[in-house]
Amino acid sequence: MSHRRPFRLLASLAMALSLLAGSAAQAERGTAPAQTPPAAQPVAPRPVPDIADVPGMPAPPVPLLWKVTGEAGALYLLGSFHFLKPEDYPLAEEVEQVVASVDEVVFELAPEELESPTLAMQMMQAGLRSDGSRLDDDLPPAMAARLADWGRRNLATLRTSGMEPQGLQLFEPWFASLLVTTTELARYGLEARLGLDVHLARRARAAGLSTSGLETAMQQIRVLDGMDLRWQVEMLGEALDQADAGPDAIDALHATWRAGDAARLWDEMAADMRERAPALYQRINTDRNDAWLPRLDAMLRQESDILVVVGALHLLGEDGVVEKLAARGYAVERICVACPAMVPAAGISSMP
Repeated sequence: MSHRRPFRLLASLAMALSLLAGSAAQAERGTAPAQTPPAAQPVAPRPVPDIADVPGMPAPPVPLLWKVTGEAGALYLLGSFHFLKPEDYPLAEEVEQVVASVDEVVFELAPEELESPTLAMQMMQAGLRSDGSRLDDDLPPAMAARLADWGRRNLATLRTSGMEPQGLQLFEPWFASLLVTTTELARYGLEARLGLDVHLARRARAAGLSTSGLETAMQQIRVLDGMDLRWQVEMLGEALDQADAGPDAIDALHATWRAGDAARLWDEMAADMRERAPALYQRINTDRNDAWLPRLDAMLRQESDILVVVGALHLLGEDGVVEKLAARGYAVERICVACPAMVPAAGISSMP
C-alpha cells in the first residue's frame, strides 16, 4: 500500500465503526482504563455547545440524509462522522425535522453500549497480546522507531489516558493504530464526544425515543481484532504517516463530509479503500451492510418512522445500503435542501 495519500484507510475505519468514537469519548472524559483496566466509573456526558446564535459561525453541515419509503412508514438514513467539532452544530433543519418526527432511532451500536464506560476496556482487552511477544516484533524496524518517537512526542496525552509509551508494546498493531489515529484527530479539534452518533443518542434518550443498535460492540471489536496482521501493520503505518503529515488530510475529509459531497467521499474514501484494501473493505463495509439489510427490510414493513444513523461509509456507492435498498424496489430520495439542483432527488445516480 502506497503512503502517498495517507490516512484514507484509517479515515474509512473512523467513519465506519462507531465503537471508535465511543471508546475515544471515554478517553476524552478522562475515563479510559489504565494498562491494567480498573473498574470503570460512570461519568455524566458533557453537553454539546449551543452555538446556534453565535455570529459568524459556519452554516450547518449539509446532511447525507436519505428517505426510504416502506409499506407503511419510512426509514431515514443519515451518514455520520464519528468525530466532530463544536462548529458542526446545530444540525441542518432537515435533520432536525426528521429527529423531531421519528418514533425510533437506530445506531450501529445501541446508545447504552456506545456510551458505556466499559467500552474502552473491552477494546483494550481485545487488543492485548497474549503470547508474551511485543508489538515491535510485528513491525519493520523503521516503523517501530517511528512509533517510539510518536510516543515520546505524545507523552503527556498518553499519560492522560492512563498509558505510558512503552505500554503500547502490550498491544496488537490494530489497537496501536487506533490510539494514534484518535490522538491525532483530537489534536486537530475533532472530538468523539461531539460525534453525530453520540450527539443524537443523547438527544434520543432525552426525548424518550426508542433506540437500538444494528450490531453489538463485540461484533465491531471482532472486525478489528480479526484482521490479517499485514493490514494491521499497514494501518499503523498510515496512522504514523498522518501524524507526520499534519492536519490537511483530516481537514479535507471533514470538509467533504460537511459539504455533504457523497460522490467525493466515495471517490476519496470508499473507492480508494476498496481498491487498495479489498479484503478489509469487504470485511468492514460490504459484509456488514449485507448483514444489516434484513433488519432494515423489517423496519420498512413497520408503520413507524425510524431514523438510522450509521457511518457515512455505509451509505455510499453500489455497496452502500442506499443503493441496495433501492435495488430491492424501495422508493429512495435524498433529503438535502442545500444540494445543487442538478443532483437527482434520489441522490443515487450521482454515486458510482
